[in-house]
Order: sequence, then structure tokens, then C-alpha cells
Amino acid sequence: MGLDDVGQSGKAFERIRSFVLRAGRTTAGQQRAIEELGPQFLIPYQDKNLDLVRAFGGSTKPKILEIGFGMGETTAKIAALRKEDDFLGIEVHLPGVGALLKLIGENQLTNLRVIRHDAVEVLENMIAADSLDGIHIYFADPWHKKRHYKRRLIQEKFVKLLVSRLKAGGYLHLATDWHNYAEQMLLVLNAEPTIQNSSTEQIQIETFNAQDVARPEELEKGLNEFKPSSEQLSRLHLGYVERPSYRPVTKFENRGIKLGHGVWDLVYIKK
Repeated sequence: MGLDDVGQSGKAFERIRSFVLRAGRTTAGQQRAIEELGPQFLIPYQDKNLDLVRAFGGSTKPKILEIGFGMGETTAKIAALRKEDDFLGIEVHLPGVGALLKLIGENQLTNLRVIRHDAVEVLENMIAADSLDGIHIYFADPWHKKRHYKRRLIQEKFVKLLVSRLKAGGYLHLATDWHNYAEQMLLVLNAEPTIQNSSTEQIQIETFNAQDVARPEELEKGLNEFKPSSEQLSRLHLGYVERPSYRPVTKFENRGIKLGHGVWDLVYIKK
């Protein structure tokens, strides 16, 4: 997802498409879960603030938002592990929504709700400022080709929107298996003054170089995508954290680890 501008209200004045709606076939089990469990666990999109306590049947537990939960396996496992928290998952793909609803039924999860809609609009219109205790974004599309970097979710103004929805002391947890995207996340998030990187390690940027630095004429026009500065490439930065124990290792992630691929977790706390 990417945003071009965010005002004090958290509204995006101009947007970049936040997702690509891929074709996917909904199985009979997923469709049945949508029909049978949707009325209880699927929250319709609305253009006004959602009452989070009411949405969870009066629960005042901490509220954690997950953006882009895919097929929902990780989301369901975390919700089952952390019964002391309530989880709100956002996903646009109907098979994924059906798959998570099916897992909710199979595991008798009561602390999980789902919204099928664009996460940017949900954040802008349904989630009030300073209302969330945590946000999870795991394995967002890395858009591998350089010409597509502008489509990446983690850009400066989208981060400002995210952080505006967190309470003071709330956390933002991201994970990716693409090193260049991990470094982009790191530089964008480290530059946001209202959050603090929870890592204590110091790292050097490795996947960006001088050719990636924004040119003066680009800065004058204004950028709607991330480009590092020469100063960012020349110094050390607070880095990554060990995978928190509540985030399970997915099957896809496990295959990558066996092949020697890296996975990077980032955790930030709102000041």
C-alpha cells in the first residue's frame, strides 16, 4: 500500500492502489464458513469509526490489527495463543477470508473478527486515532522489481497513518523475507519520530547503493515512494529483533529458512 499525503485527520488525499486482487477460487468449505460464521465474525465496511468494544461483544481486551492475513493460518494461531487480546484482521481476498472464518470455527476462537476491504480505507474511516494496542503486517508483497518499489506498502505517509491509530505504548510488528524490503522498512520506520525501534543491534545498509539515492530534482518535485539518502547509506542504524515467540513460523517461511533465506522481524513502540 502507498499513500501520497496524509493530513492531521489521517485521511489520504491521493492514493496508490494498495493491493492487487488476484483470482482465487473459494472452496466449498470456505464458502460455507462465510455463510455460517460471517454474520458473527465478518464486520461490514463502513465509512465511520467502528466501536471496537461493541464489535467484540463488549470485550475491553487490548485490540490488535493485522493487515493482509492471507489464508489466516498465522492469525488464527496467534489469536489462539493470545487469548488475552482481541484481533481484527483485514484481507481483500475472499478465499483467505473464508479460510480464516473456517479456522475460527474449527478452533472455537471468540477473540477474532474480520473485515474484507482495502486496509487504507479501513484505517482512514473505521479505526479511530489512538485506539489500537498493536498492528501486525507480515510478509507484505515485496514488489521485487525496482520499478515497482513505489507499490510497496511501507512508505512514509502510510506509516504515519498506521502510527496515528496506535495508542501510546502500542506496538508495530512487521516481518518480511525480502532483504531489500526489510531495509526499506527499517529506514522508513527509523525515520518516524513518534515510534522507537525496540532493537539494540546496529546494522549497515547493504541492498541500497548510491544509484538508489533520490536526486535533487526528484526531491523538489516530491517523492511518493521511498528512496534513501546518502546519509542513511553511510551510517549505522538500529536493526532487527529476534522473531517474537507469538509469531509462528509458516510453512512457506520454513521452506525458505531450510534453503538459507533470511527472515527479518521489526518491532516498534509508539512513544
